[in-house]
Formats: sequence, structure tokens, C-alpha cells
Amino acid sequence: MALEITIEDSRWQEAGLDRLASQAVLAVLAHFELDPEACEIALLACDDAQICALNDEFRDKPTATNVLSWPAEDLAAAEPGGQPRRPETDYTGEIPLGDIAIAYETCQREADAAKKPLADHLRHLVVHGVLHLLGYDHISDLDATVMEGLEVKILGNLGLDDPYTVDDRL
Repeated sequence: MALEITIEDSRWQEAGLDRLASQAVLAVLAHFELDPEACEIALLACDDAQICALNDEFRDKPTATNVLSWPAEDLAAAEPGGQPRRPETDYTGEIPLGDIAIAYETCQREADAAKKPLADHLRHLVVHGVLHLLGYDHISDLDATVMEGLEVKILGNLGLDDPYTVDDRL
């Protein structure tokens, strides 16, 4: 698998980003039966300041966010809740999927608020980002239901709990 990781914030190295991101990406590719040797993804591991600038530049939202994705190709379904197109190999036999950026402070803050390990939240957000690269979104309620269902299933295959379930026992 061609997962190119650029670490701009050293805290990501301490969090084990390389191993965790690889696990998450491989889980998504396996779910969709995509050849991991052909797929290409670039992951930028940055901080809130950098993701804020990217969010402003590309989405006109000058705020930090947890994860951003830039698909190499628009694979989105024609209808809300529909199945996105399957990515195809290019002329070199590769499947360029796109780029993802993830921000340390926001991810850590969200993990703390949910009382979840950063490692679990990181894998969730990488799965989320890769699903965006594959044409899934959460703009409409139907799309959100489909995308969240996929996240729960893929994360379950990694042995992680449903990230959308609130544990009120704590």
C-alpha cells in the first residue's frame, strides 16, 4: 500500500500514527476489496493551526477541524444514500485515492471529551477520511446513516467500539 505520511507535528509520532493509520486504511480497503498494493493515499499529520489554514483555504471555514479529505476523483453517488462509484486503476495500474489531513489538538480534545483512547479516535478519523476519498459523505441524513454504518462495521472489524454510542455509565 502506498500510504505516504507526512508528520508536521511530532506528537503524532508519539501517538503511533504510522501503525494506527496503516491499520485503519487497510481495514477500509479490505472492506471494499480494494487491492492495497495499488491504492495511493497521502496523509498529513498536522496541528490545529495548519488544519485551520487548510480548512479556510479549501472550505472557506477559518476554524480547526479534526480531519479533512481531498479525493483524487469524485466518486460520490448520484442520489443521497446511494452507492458511490468504485475507484478504478489509472493508466499505471495504480488507484490514486487522494489526500487526508488530521489535526492533533482537535483529535486529542475530542478523544478526551469522549473518554476514549487517542489511538481509537485516530483510527476512527482515518477510516472516516478514507471513506470520504471513496465518495462517501455525511451532508444529507441518508448519506450520514450510510457512512456511519460503514464506520461502525469497519471499526468493529478492528476490535473498536461503535464511536457513535454514548456510554452513560461513566
